Amino acid sequence: MTRWRRTHTCGELGLDAVGSKVTLMGWVDVVRDLGGITFIELRDREGVTQLLIGEQASPEVIEVAKRASSEWVVAVQGEVLRRTEATVNPNVATGAIEVRADALQVLSEAKTPPFAIEDDLKTNEDLRLRYRYLDLRRGVMRRNLERRSKLAVGGRNFLAEQGFHEIETPYLTKSTPEGARDYLVPSRVHKGSFYALPQSPQIFKQLLMIAGMERYFQIVRCFRDEDIRADRQPEFTQIDIEMSFVEPDDVYELVEGLFVSMLSAIGVELETPFLRLSYREAIDRFGSDKPDLRFGCEITDVSELMLGSGYGIFESTVESGGVVRAIIATGCAKYSRKDVDDLEAAAKELGARGLGWARWSEEELKSPLVRHLGEDRLKEAFKACGGGVGDVLLIVAGERPLVADVLGGLRVQLAKREGWIQEGQWKFLWVTEFPLFEYHEGDGRWYSMHHPFTAPHPEDFGALESDPGTVRALAYDVVANGYELGGGSIRIHNSDVQQQVFRALGISDEEAHEKFGFFLEALQYGTPPHGGIALGFDRIAMLAAGGTSLRDVIAFPKTTSAFDLMTGSPSEVAKDQLDELGIGIKKT
Repeated sequence: MTRWRRTHTCGELGLDAVGSKVTLMGWVDVVRDLGGITFIELRDREGVTQLLIGEQASPEVIEVAKRASSEWVVAVQGEVLRRTEATVNPNVATGAIEVRADALQVLSEAKTPPFAIEDDLKTNEDLRLRYRYLDLRRGVMRRNLERRSKLAVGGRNFLAEQGFHEIETPYLTKSTPEGARDYLVPSRVHKGSFYALPQSPQIFKQLLMIAGMERYFQIVRCFRDEDIRADRQPEFTQIDIEMSFVEPDDVYELVEGLFVSMLSAIGVELETPFLRLSYREAIDRFGSDKPDLRFGCEITDVSELMLGSGYGIFESTVESGGVVRAIIATGCAKYSRKDVDDLEAAAKELGARGLGWARWSEEELKSPLVRHLGEDRLKEAFKACGGGVGDVLLIVAGERPLVADVLGGLRVQLAKREGWIQEGQWKFLWVTEFPLFEYHEGDGRWYSMHHPFTAPHPEDFGALESDPGTVRALAYDVVANGYELGGGSIRIHNSDVQQQVFRALGISDEEAHEKFGFFLEALQYGTPPHGGIALGFDRIAMLAAGGTSLRDVIAFPKTTSAFDLMTGSPSEVAKDQLDELGIGIKKT
């Protein structure tokens, strides 16, 4: 490399630098050869500076400028000049100046990239992932990772100020029977035995509380061998937090301060405290335990209004323990019959048997339900839901969970279709009092809704064995814009209670001892009441970037099939490596 040393970046020179000698280094963004004069846009991570190679330049400089092509890495020395008023570029920070290239060196030539290095890129995502190191040169990707870095620094600094210690926990640990599938790591020394990559540092952070650390955090990589979605990756990053001697309110207050600190680092201001809704209320009002509060369209129960209507479908649903609920599509009375049919098709796709509807325009109220319910009852339903003239009423009848899913899904689809969501807005809330267990009909057993170390609500403790489905958890999720950004709980700190929960989950004492014996023993050595939360850092960064895919805020992500197109992993390994590990491959 040249002995030159860079004096400035390509994004910082302004009029105050006019007349000074500078050395810049970066990538050739654009070359414009105008015959007797050549312009080069030189780019680095901070911005772009225009280089001027005029007729007065040396033959060596002109020769390099003529040869240079997109993505070559070059170094330039020259004088900063003021641009004429007619040539000022107001769209870039350095648009008032240019650098006369008195000397120009090629540091590295480049092949023609497989796609243009530009923000508004229209190309297949697989191609971007195959050449991720080129994709990351694009300004939008660079800004995403820059924003992610600022979020991490803001969070780390806040937690350090609050007295937390950053402590690393093991990546090679023990496989557990709960949750998603583990990634297993074979042991060469102990053939036939395996480590597991951690799905979460859950047990270790609780052990740190038993150890008296009191306030722990870690920005940690976790691993889950599960199906991939746009907001999920096989390896992901979370901000892991645990505290001793706390109640849920203490966790809420800390996490709200953490989000204020992180988002202020990227210029976003938040209002605190966040709204709190119980799990039951969130489901009833929004049809989701991670509701998007950036728009209204709340679900309203109209079951009582339908009793005595004479409409058999609605009445029989309510009498058999079901519900009749509705939402208002504000301002949608203009919908055509096809628009309504599309909504009905969407409702059926979400699981509904049908969708009741009514349009109330200035002229009249139209609905197939008029002959069953009458106009007056339908207008009452409109008003009960907060609607009126100009709106559409959408009604679903059935079992409570199904109705919640359908109307919750429809409200989100309507918001996107009608543009009800204001971009750049953040709406946070806490969802609390989750059920401790959820029942799976397929294998006829209870599972933890969060994880098996979550403490039962003290008011429900008596039903732990007799009626586990009614037991609430001291668990909470923090939600923003329809995404769960983190989940946590107050933990069990009593060994006997932990054993009871294991039994409710169908984990025998023998299996509990085999899998968690060390932890159950640790609980017997003076465990403080404690609780915490794990925040999905990738999702936070995704929302901060205004994106909808985690792949846009992770430097080197996997595809939806958990494949790395750039490195070609996972891949086969040599037979001698497998032999050393004592592993044979079974072909299926």
